[in-house]
Amino acid sequence: MSMRTVVIASRTGLHARPAALFVKAASEQGVPVRIRVGEGKAVPAASMLAVLSLGAGHGTEVTLEADGPGADDALDALAALLARDLDAEETSDA
Repeated sequence: MSMRTVVIASRTGLHARPAALFVKAASEQGVPVRIRVGEGKAVPAASMLAVLSLGAGHGTEVTLEADGPGADDALDALAALLARDLDAEETSDA
């Protein structure tokens, strides 16, 4: 199993727009990805409800997990997304 640990950079954490962007990106990966906080239960990263249920705020360390061909690339892409402040990008887009 491939894993990546990353700290949530968005000011609002994995809520609202950052969560929606993450879930969309996760659902577009070629492999199922799971996300968890600490030693908690891993949930499907492509599920908005599951991701929101984690309560992952700004500065929270999360672990991404995936198996299969393309897992490393999928996790690299998703970890890079979470490491960006997606809230700041929204402000600069307006």
